[in-house]
Amino acid sequence: MTTDTPARLLQLLSLLQTPREWPGGELADRLGVSRRTVRRDIDRLRELGYPVQATMGSDGGYRLVAGKAMPPLVLDDEEAVAIAVGLRAGAGHALEGVDEASVRALAKLEQVLPARLRHRVSTLQAATTPLTSGDGASIAPETLTVMASTVAGQERLRFAYRAKDGTESRRLTEPYRLVSTGRRWYLVAYDLDRQDWRTFRVDRVRDPFATGARFAPRELPTGSAAEYLRRSIHGRADARTYEYDVTFEAPAELVAARLPSWLGTPTPDLAHDGDQNGSVNGSSNSNGETREGGCRLRGSTSDPVEWVAVRLAMLGYEFSVREPRELIDCVRELGGRLERAAATKGGSGGEGDRSRG
Repeated sequence: MTTDTPARLLQLLSLLQTPREWPGGELADRLGVSRRTVRRDIDRLRELGYPVQATMGSDGGYRLVAGKAMPPLVLDDEEAVAIAVGLRAGAGHALEGVDEASVRALAKLEQVLPARLRHRVSTLQAATTPLTSGDGASIAPETLTVMASTVAGQERLRFAYRAKDGTESRRLTEPYRLVSTGRRWYLVAYDLDRQDWRTFRVDRVRDPFATGARFAPRELPTGSAAEYLRRSIHGRADARTYEYDVTFEAPAELVAARLPSWLGTPTPDLAHDGDQNGSVNGSSNSNGETREGGCRLRGSTSDPVEWVAVRLAMLGYEFSVREPRELIDCVRELGGRLERAAATKGGSGGEGDRSRG
């Protein structure tokens, strides 16, 4: 029998969070109390915001249903480990949909995990290798959770940082937000040594340390961390956003499976007009027509055209760029460069080692 009321409520809540209906008698037996005590405990949970639904009759019982707000969850050991491992795997690769909120959830969960469960999470993750489609570098989940905790707690953060040119430095910052671009994580923070706002690529951060010193948040110049990051990446406030139009000689579902979501979603396209805009092919389709089963991709981005050209080529399907002119020229130049790189002395292919598939 559980005589401690808070402990009994947690045990009752854990049972109710299992997606089934519990007869009052079964709950009473599980908790070692009377049915009357179960009814009182159910009323206490409702007062705390847990939407417990009761059904009448001989087969009636209690069930936890969806409410207007998200009440605290109670997890058993296996559930806590499963959630922590999943969040760690996603957060470490900046996958689409795993944003700052997910990292905050991971930080909260790991903060209260018992040492034995933290060890299980670390051991399981070390023994597995995730196969991801992310384009960015992987990041230690501990780095993200430390940063997320300092953002939420308005606590100064110290870390070692390696700049693009390889220069190493130590930074003392007031962290503002973590931002995911879908390929990488960035930290937007106020650099106390440089007395200015800065953005930091999280995969270049080492040894993050929460100092414990609190600070009053400063006002970000742009008002939005995402907008500040965009301006920082492209070097100026009026960074150009351009539209692109690309056709593929492959079904839309196959292209979409390999295409990063930040580039958009291809749509089926049976055929299109000839090479009216001077479009250039990713292979040999000189008349600009798309055979049946092809698709078309339209979208806009402010990413460098060089990056978009490489990412399109990496899909492994024949494609044609219709616009913009900058992307057309970039694909043509890239194709020539790759062709020259593959040519051997004398202009013919060599008999190099071939790996077996």
